[in-house]
Amino acid sequence: MAGRNDAAIAAALEALAQAVQQQPIAGGNDGSRVLETFQRNHPPTFRGKHDLEGAQEKFLVKYYPEDVRGKKEIEYLELKQGEISVTEYAAKFVELENYYPHYTKETAEFSKCVKFENRLRSEIKKAISYQRICKFPDLVNCCKIYEEDSKAH
Repeated sequence: MAGRNDAAIAAALEALAQAVQQQPIAGGNDGSRVLETFQRNHPPTFRGKHDLEGAQEKFLVKYYPEDVRGKKEIEYLELKQGEISVTEYAAKFVELENYYPHYTKETAEFSKCVKFENRLRSEIKKAISYQRICKFPDLVNCCKIYEEDSKAH
């Protein structure tokens, strides 16, 4: 969850505060008095950081036990295309990769391609592997095209 644009959130909060200051208050009070009253109560200050990752981890521990996550990780590691279509295989692959915590941003794309390609049916793998495709969406599209062309012949 990290990576959200903290500057954009801070800018939106600043714009909201300015709008509140400019709003006329019923009964003759101006916006600056309301803001001053609000600020006298020492409200929490947004510092541009959030702990959504910690909250997500707590959620996973509480509602998604480690043994279940482990089983899903094994299912991901053992997944093969078999007799299903490339589309079905890719969908299952993407669904289960969320349970595989060993990807890093630097290696994820290449590693996904290697794993996906190595588990394709042999005829598709033979036709695709020499192309050395390193972007996952491109690899899936090439496999789909090959599969559709093979069925047409």
